[in-house]
Amino acid sequence: MCTYTVSSDTLFALIVLILYIAYFTLTFSVNNNMVTIEVLTGSNFKKWKEDIEFAMEMADVDLSLVTDKPGDLTVTGTDDEKLVHAPWMKSNRICLLSMRRSILDHLKSGMPTDCTAKELMTAISERYRVSSNADIGSLL
Repeated sequence: MCTYTVSSDTLFALIVLILYIAYFTLTFSVNNNMVTIEVLTGSNFKKWKEDIEFAMEMADVDLSLVTDKPGDLTVTGTDDEKLVHAPWMKSNRICLLSMRRSILDHLKSGMPTDCTAKELMTAISERYRVSSNADIGSLL
């Protein structure tokens, strides 16, 4: 049996890191690949959006993020409309659930509740708009 000695500072830093990872990320497996979504804290919108888009693409449920809501089904609806409607609705439910679960609770106030995933992403994008000057500054 091996014994290791660590300082209390190192142990504290390790505990803080573990808590940060557990609290500020969502990790799940898609097709045997681990996908991590960083929780939206307000200052990390660009990274959060990239994570959401990547995760939904990997899970093949990004349809509602890239297309508008199809028209409501009617009795006279065509087979093509029916074939598009069910996958879009499933995609929308999964995207909304993933997006809402990856946002800190205190940031959810004021966000639309009855909307599509694309509309929610637009609302969040407007709230946390990233200036191109900020990107240029980080590159310099």
